[in-house]
Amino acid sequence: MEIFIIAVLIITAIVIFLLELFVIPGLSLAGFAAVGCMLYANYYAFTRLGMTGGLITLAVSVIAGVGSIVWFMRSKTLDKLALKKDIDSKVDRSAEKSVKVGDTGISTTRLAQIGYAEINGNIVEVRSIDGFLDEKTPIVVRRITDGTILVERQTN
Repeated sequence: MEIFIIAVLIITAIVIFLLELFVIPGLSLAGFAAVGCMLYANYYAFTRLGMTGGLITLAVSVIAGVGSIVWFMRSKTLDKLALKKDIDSKVDRSAEKSVKVGDTGISTTRLAQIGYAEINGNIVEVRSIDGFLDEKTPIVVRRITDGTILVERQTN
């Protein structure tokens, strides 16, 4: 009966550990439960089966743990869980090419550093170098760097 309990604890620990490692993101209760099951299985083996039984259980635990990770990594199960879709779409930046330094416009959203503005009849993403700007604030393009349009409040 002791061997059955130890085997169930080790199998449970391995299954929970694999779930923690490959399915559940981050460190969660499943990881602590897996470690707890594995430690208790070895503790139970040392107390009930003696030193030899405990060492055999420890060796089986380590081999089963490492072996299950290697098996799971080589199996096609991980491929079925993995995302394989590549994002190959591109953002349409044709409106930004018509914007030049010195152009004026109006912010269409609140510019909390980044937002949208209407410049030359086109709605484009802009970044404020003048701090926070409210919606419908007149703006002027001061700089265009790496596709980023930098604007500030227009002063008359």
